[in-house]
Amino acid sequence: MQPKKLLRLFKALAKQGLDTTYQDGVYRVAHLNRSHGPHAEVLLPADFPVEVKALKQLAQLAEVHHPNGGKVTALCATPDFHPGDAGVAIGSVVLTQDMVIPAAVGSDINCGMRLHTTDLSLDQFLAGKDQLVALLRGDYLLGSRDVTQTAGSMQALFNEGLIGWLTAMRAQPTGMATTMAFDQLEQELDRVFANGAMAGHARWAPPALLPDEGLVRDDGLGTIGGGNHFVEVQVVEELLDRRAAYRAGIEQGQVAFMIHSGSRHVGKFIGKHWRLRAEAAWPKGLSFPNARLFPLSQQDTPELVADYLEAEATAANYAFVNRMLLAEIMRQRMRQVFGSVAAPLVYDLPHNITLPRGDGWITRKGACPAESGQWVIIPGSMGTASYLLEGQGSQRFHASASHGAGRARSRFDMARGGADKSDTALGLNGVTCITLREERRIEEAPSAYKPIQPIITTQQAAGMVRPVAKLRPILTFKA
Repeated sequence: MQPKKLLRLFKALAKQGLDTTYQDGVYRVAHLNRSHGPHAEVLLPADFPVEVKALKQLAQLAEVHHPNGGKVTALCATPDFHPGDAGVAIGSVVLTQDMVIPAAVGSDINCGMRLHTTDLSLDQFLAGKDQLVALLRGDYLLGSRDVTQTAGSMQALFNEGLIGWLTAMRAQPTGMATTMAFDQLEQELDRVFANGAMAGHARWAPPALLPDEGLVRDDGLGTIGGGNHFVEVQVVEELLDRRAAYRAGIEQGQVAFMIHSGSRHVGKFIGKHWRLRAEAAWPKGLSFPNARLFPLSQQDTPELVADYLEAEATAANYAFVNRMLLAEIMRQRMRQVFGSVAAPLVYDLPHNITLPRGDGWITRKGACPAESGQWVIIPGSMGTASYLLEGQGSQRFHASASHGAGRARSRFDMARGGADKSDTALGLNGVTCITLREERRIEEAPSAYKPIQPIITTQQAAGMVRPVAKLRPILTFKA
């Protein structure tokens, strides 16, 4: 961005109460009269627009503190940075000391990505595509999947995530689990972040999912969810780091599938409960914090901090199992159509989650861990490429990376009357989107999103990630 444009931008932001500077692709922002918190850093390509609402949300998050102990120690945002509906900007990475902020994670706890490769070529896949789509349409969109659980497997799921669930299901398989390859699923645990098992407890889960005995038919497990969540079949278009690609087990020309989903109604249940509980725990007689972002103080209420982290882990466990089931549905249907298909897991990682870091915590909202040597998955839109990358453990950006391209236009703007909804204007030419809802196809069209390539290039230049493989979408399922 040219200096004159920057000066005009800074003046406009100052009128909004923001102190902003820009150097080497990074904006530094804070409230002009702040009394708490650090400056926040936002990594953005130079020609990307700066969204004032998102900057305000970031500046508000930086100032969150608890009067009885607890503060934000560092804050940054990834290049897919944009405003969030709940007052926390998507792409935020916040480090805290002596406190956690339930609202910074929100309700879509452990929304995350999962990537599998297959030994199918594109031609092989296209030959059976229509049959596969007909089967998956029923599973993903019409509810024909059978993910029946036992009371014991649900308890194990919430308490111990994938590890506990696999043990319980192997002992007493139900539904689609009767045909699962348990040996393969267990071998893949080391390719799931935290082995897909966090320290949760079933007491935080919706009571309807926890009968004392019998079967549980949960309408949330094995579902994609709305918004930008998806199941997508892709082809590996280009290898960008052949050695790393070999380690990941990914080859050019092979068909792959990618999943973006989270904790569904369980995350909503737990997230809402803890936003209200954090508000109720705020010291009586004191003014509410800006934007009603209520932290929980380790010094003031350590038992609430421990309970919240356990509750968040409970929803995270559900999300790990949900993504695994979505992948297993795809894997089983592929074997039904194409015969023996290995479809090994590359990696599964979270976006919205709080994790210990140093002597405090790190909360990522629409951003993912990118520790040194860790696989990172960054999707584009359903009309643009997605990427497998390797994390570089950037200290400046707290070993984090973006979780996608980021929205350029709101869902309201995409769906409003008078907007050009032709396939050409929406970027949908050549895109195969399987959905029951035409509005989903419009709201999530490629033109709603920022271009993915500058997002990747900027993070690579900043030492956050190293690209390994580029994947092109073939077809996308949107609920």
